Amino acid sequence: MSNRWERLLDQKPVPLQQHLLDEAARLLLGELGRWPLPVDEIDPRTGGRMVELLGPDSPRPSAAVFPAALRLVRWELGRDHEAYDEYMRNRRYQETGIPEGERLALLLVSRWVLEQLLSLSDATGGRVDRRALVGVVDRLERGLGGGTVSG
Repeated sequence: MSNRWERLLDQKPVPLQQHLLDEAARLLLGELGRWPLPVDEIDPRTGGRMVELLGPDSPRPSAAVFPAALRLVRWELGRDHEAYDEYMRNRRYQETGIPEGERLALLLVSRWVLEQLLSLSDATGGRVDRRALVGVVDRLERGLGGGTVSG
């Protein structure tokens, strides 16, 4: 019985921020695994076309949308606006198997993830900075690669 506690005590402690980022990624992967995404409100002037993607009977986007959305989030966090603009303007997402009809879903997922990450940063008073948020994107990509997000 004491071996169990000794093993626990011998484990390397996990820094609080790393634990927070791991937990954030776990929660986001869970939410990405369900469709539609949990959205509190949408401004009808700017996101009106996305409302149809959030209905209870709306179809889930193809699996290719999720890693492509994380790529967009990574560029946003890194402020690599040229890469983001080039990717969208030249419809590079189609090269990864995303049809034009899922462009809005791609934008919705990327904006949703970005908003979730930025709200995490805000909630911590900026202690979780953009570099750390990219670490969450890394975790999400690993989770997607492991088949955690499914339809």
